[in-house]
Amino acid sequence: MIQWLRSLFFNFQIYVVIALTGIVMFPYALVSRNGARKACLFVCNWVRWTAPWMVGLKTEIRGTPPKGEALIVAKHQSFLDVFLIFGALPAGKFIMKRILMYSPIVGQYGMRIGCVPVDRGKRGAAIKKMVSDVEKGAADPGQLIIYAQGTRIAPGVKAPYKVGSAVLYKQLEQTVYPVATNVGLFWPKRGILRKPGLAVVEFLDPIEPGMDQDAFLAHLEDVVETASNNLMREAGFDPDAPVTE
Repeated sequence: MIQWLRSLFFNFQIYVVIALTGIVMFPYALVSRNGARKACLFVCNWVRWTAPWMVGLKTEIRGTPPKGEALIVAKHQSFLDVFLIFGALPAGKFIMKRILMYSPIVGQYGMRIGCVPVDRGKRGAAIKKMVSDVEKGAADPGQLIIYAQGTRIAPGVKAPYKVGSAVLYKQLEQTVYPVATNVGLFWPKRGILRKPGLAVVEFLDPIEPGMDQDAFLAHLEDVVETASNNLMREAGFDPDAPVTE
């Protein structure tokens, strides 16, 4: 019960900080994309700073995040990996669900930092438009982040890898940085409780352009799932045990 109450307060203060930061920084964000990015980075750092002493949740970034243009293809287990991945990159931007455009503060800042909204079920058409925008120079350079399975997947649950990352890999011809994680063990996709422990996001060895699309997707799934399973075992969770969402 004590951990649940601590988690409730932790979650509440995050929403308060997001709202206050969004309002205070809005004039700067309105005239400068860099201002919007600084506001988002502040929130990411705030979450990492408050999590250990509020709920006992430490975080760690492993591997080497890219500094230049790259495609980040990550496993998604909870909102914590959003904070950790974005906070580790100099110019990150997400492929996000279009409905998030209409979320107060989150939607406006997402668009200001260059996130690409896509319709669920129309992802292929949206990716083609995004590729076209990039080729025309309409999109700012940076690290484009896409979640390999398209949504949050609870630890131990199996879900297919979507073709979107493979399409981007082929058409953008950028180096891909796979990202593994175990954050869902401590910050579940649903519920209030946040558990103590060490949540890790790991940037894996880059995948250079040139692979066949199907071979890329198979290799991506193998390396991300293997690394994520290892991180979960390190935290004391057996990813091969039967799990129900």
